[in-house]
Amino acid sequence: MGPEMSAMHASRRRAIALLLLTALLWSTSGLFVKLLHWHPLSIFSARGIVAGVVFLIWLRRVPLRITPFLVAGAAGYMGAQFLFIFSTRLTTAANAIFLQYTAPIYVLIFGVWFLGERPRRIDWITMVVIFAGMLLFFGEDLTFEGLYGNLAAILGGVALAAMIVCTRAQKDSHPAQIFLIGSCLGGLIGLPSVLQETWSLTDVAIIAYLGIFQTGLASALYSIGIRQVPALESNLILMLEPVLNPLWVFLVIGESPAPIALLGGAVVLGAIAVRAIVGAKRTGL
Repeated sequence: MGPEMSAMHASRRRAIALLLLTALLWSTSGLFVKLLHWHPLSIFSARGIVAGVVFLIWLRRVPLRITPFLVAGAAGYMGAQFLFIFSTRLTTAANAIFLQYTAPIYVLIFGVWFLGERPRRIDWITMVVIFAGMLLFFGEDLTFEGLYGNLAAILGGVALAAMIVCTRAQKDSHPAQIFLIGSCLGGLIGLPSVLQETWSLTDVAIIAYLGIFQTGLASALYSIGIRQVPALESNLILMLEPVLNPLWVFLVIGESPAPIALLGGAVVLGAIAVRAIVGAKRTGL
C-alpha cells in the first residue's frame, strides 16, 4: 500500500470517528432542552447566536461567494430545526423524530441527482435494518394522529437531507459556512423571543453548552467528516443521534425506555457498526 493510499485510509477513519462524535454531541440536545424551560424558538435562536460566534472564530471570515448549495444548505439547516420544533407541538415526540429521520430516503435521491453518489447494496440493507430498529425503538409511541405535525416532521426530514447533501457538495470549500449562515439567520429570526425570556445562571450555562459544544463544535466536526464520507453513509452514521438522545434523558432524569425500545436501539447500533466494518473492509482500512 502506497503512502497516498495509507493517508487516504487514515483520513477516512478519522472522518468516521468525527461523525460518530458529532452524533454523540447532537444527541445531548434532548436532555438540555428538557432542562431549559424556554420557548423552543428562544432556545433555537440563543443557541444559534452562540454557535454563530463559534463558527466566526473558527472560520475567521464570512463567506463572500454565495452558491446555490450554500443557500439551500443554510435553508435546510434552519428548516430541519424549525420544522422539528413545530412538529413536536402538533404530534407526538416519537412521530416527530422518527419521521424527520426518514432523511436517508431523501439523501439517497438527492445524492444521486446532485452528487452522483450511488448507494451500494450494503447501504440499502443497512437502511432497512435501521428503520426496522427505529420502529421498535419508537413503536409504542408512534400514532396516526396529528396530521399537520406529521407532515411538518416529514418536511423536516427533507430539510435535513438537503442540509446533508449540500454540506457534502461544499466539501471542496468549507461546509461549515452553511452552519454559520444558518445559525446567524436563525439567531436573528428568534431574537425578539429570546429578549422576552428570564435568565438564570443555569440558563446561561445550558445555552453556552448548546451553542459552543452541542451545535458549534459538533457541526464543525461534521463539516470536516463529511468531506471524506458519502452523504448517505454519513447520514446512516448520524442515525445514532435519535437512539442516544433518550439515553441521556434516562441517565440524568430517569425517564426509562421500554424493553422493546432497548431492543430497537440495539438493532440500530448493530446495523451502524456492521456498516462501518463492511465499509472498512471494502476500502482496506
